[in-house]
Amino acid sequence: MRDLARILRISQTRFGWAGTKDKRAITKQKISVWDITEDDLARVHLKDIEFKPIGRSNKKVSLGDLWGNRFKITIRNIDLPEQETLERVTSITHELEKGVPNFFGVQRFGENRPVTHVVGEAILRGDIKEASLTYIAKAYPEENEAIRKARQFVYETGDFKEGLKIYPLHLQFERAMMSHLIAYPDDHAGAFRALSPKLMSMFLHAYQSYIFNLILSRRIGSGMSINEAYGGDIVCFKNEMGLPDTSRLQKVTADNLDGINNLINRGRAFVTAPLVGYETQFAEGQAGEIEREVVRELNIDTEGFKVPAMPELASKGLRREIIVPFKPEFSVGEDEKNAGKTKVTLSFSLQKGSYATTVLREYMKN
Repeated sequence: MRDLARILRISQTRFGWAGTKDKRAITKQKISVWDITEDDLARVHLKDIEFKPIGRSNKKVSLGDLWGNRFKITIRNIDLPEQETLERVTSITHELEKGVPNFFGVQRFGENRPVTHVVGEAILRGDIKEASLTYIAKAYPEENEAIRKARQFVYETGDFKEGLKIYPLHLQFERAMMSHLIAYPDDHAGAFRALSPKLMSMFLHAYQSYIFNLILSRRIGSGMSINEAYGGDIVCFKNEMGLPDTSRLQKVTADNLDGINNLINRGRAFVTAPLVGYETQFAEGQAGEIEREVVRELNIDTEGFKVPAMPELASKGLRREIIVPFKPEFSVGEDEKNAGKTKVTLSFSLQKGSYATTVLREYMKN
């Protein structure tokens, strides 16, 4: 959007879009732009991007407009014969059609440098200096050697002036934080405020996501179903867009258990787990024991989510559905790009906030 605004010589505030697309994919996305013509768009040329005007509207595209995303993904270079692959994919799909665990994907935490939730944990515990130093300079093995060495130097020395000299320009966020710390030593909260509000909020959200994944894993490991409610569970209900509405919650009791499970079977209600915050509503029963057990093992004080050093990051918490409805189409055939190998093509839709990588993991591990 930044490049498009620059070419059209207009403000980015004139654009509207409903969500962020995957970086490494061929994607389509509807956007709105206020007060430009088709001729204006015709003079835009950006590498690997095509624009197609589809009409006019009196309403801009906004984040709340998104239902979800459609995916078409091909898994290649499979060593199994086509018939065996077909049998396995059919069996896996049959199980997943009951619902996919709604884990947050690895991109929530960082793929090559899974540091986002680590920074979030330090913020939660009030160690803002450690949080900023971790984000700026904590090195990970998957990064290239030059960047890894630059980070290690800054992490060990705290020399941000030298850091600006040796950090590549594309590490713009780390460089912005170091520039602030050079001008205002020890103002680590201010260093975070050199970032955009959206990026600042990602750290605590990532740690909440990490906790959620642990709770969901623990529930599955205990033998509890993800598409069935138990006494003490907290469920949410489907809204007019067909999406889980976590602002409408109800606790499951002996009196409403059968009715709730009937709604779950019809896709009108969903079991939830917490994205923990300072006003978290925990479940009761076995589900509640799991939620509290994970929070206790992580030594979390939920009051920390008020973030006194950066109150703009405070999070009351909410709940999130633990299952993703999944109705895929698939085909199995010869992999034309890898002789003698098999490929699988999956086509499916996921509601917003759910991750295709989570679905793929269920197939790939089998």
